[in-house]
Amino acid sequence: MANNQFSDWTKVIKSTTKPDPATGAINPPIQLSSTFEQRDFDHFGKWDYSRSGNPTRDVLEASIATLEHGTRGFAFATGMAAISTALLTLNQGDHVILTKNVYGGTFRLVTQVLVKYGIEYTFVDLGDEAALKQAFQSNTKVVYIETPSNPTLQVTNIADVAQIAHAHGALAFVDNTFMTPILQKPLDLGADLVLHSGTKFLAGHSDILAGLIVTKDQDLGDQVYFLQNAMGATLGVSDCWLLLRGIKTLAVRMEKESANALALATWLEQQPLVTKVNYPGLSDSPDYPVQSKQAASGGAVLSFDIGSEDNVRKLVELVKIPVFSVSLGAVESILSYPPKMSHAEMNPAERHARGITDGLLRYSVGLEDVEDLKADLKQAFEQIK
Repeated sequence: MANNQFSDWTKVIKSTTKPDPATGAINPPIQLSSTFEQRDFDHFGKWDYSRSGNPTRDVLEASIATLEHGTRGFAFATGMAAISTALLTLNQGDHVILTKNVYGGTFRLVTQVLVKYGIEYTFVDLGDEAALKQAFQSNTKVVYIETPSNPTLQVTNIADVAQIAHAHGALAFVDNTFMTPILQKPLDLGADLVLHSGTKFLAGHSDILAGLIVTKDQDLGDQVYFLQNAMGATLGVSDCWLLLRGIKTLAVRMEKESANALALATWLEQQPLVTKVNYPGLSDSPDYPVQSKQAASGGAVLSFDIGSEDNVRKLVELVKIPVFSVSLGAVESILSYPPKMSHAEMNPAERHARGITDGLLRYSVGLEDVEDLKADLKQAFEQIK
């Protein structure tokens, strides 16, 4: 049976378990070498300098390409290094359309850094087809999708937006961090490039920083590799090895954490203190029809509003299980406050326009017993009333 016939559950194991032909060790060795001997004056081997390529990193990059059904994978030092590299395939004078509800780090990169290099941008509600089509300019080269979005969990129809982008001569880039290739495969839906903060679900244990890119075609892959090698923000080999180890358990973690998230979101909808729950896996969510069509579940991240910053401050002091921190996607549940964390770069008006209200909390649901998670929030809610 060819590898492409395996299920994702099998692929996460087969693509990360590469026995060493020299020793038979089932895990790839960590090649702690910055440089490689060339045995022939006229013919260099596959590796020469670890910024340009390393055997350990190669296994990781091949693994993520396999899981995303892409042609080439690339590993970076952080998720933002991956996003920066992807957007630097644009040239001076180019224009990019981005989803209105975008990660704060991406917002900062586009509005404060890329503009210095003459790259223009427009934020659009990608669910509004008329607004999207109106946003295209003669110099639009990329439509940047984040679905579900952070932290409001708004869903974008990848296939529809990719088709519109291609009709206007632009590429479609998708941040797939929240779903991972286990739950959603943007390249199969028409996207040209997929991004991940590997720090999150792919690693899964809050122990490394990493970013990943997967491209669909060779030409775009060549552009990304040139930038990866030229700028040098590559992932260190020890972290490559840890990320490979994290991917081995990705499928089973995503299944359990997503089930926990659905149960918790359903429960939250019934709580009087909660004014809104954002989770595309809920059958009454306006995003459910698209999400259920393009993804296997609603994922393991939700957000909910408890009315005010004052209530949030109280809740953070009262809960006992989730870690109050930035980041997401770990085995432990993580509670975050986007206005002061992931989206602190936005002023209040920008945040509110994107649905990031003062009472909004993001909850990355971990592997704990979901009944314990409910009981923990229940005791906190009762003390806030």
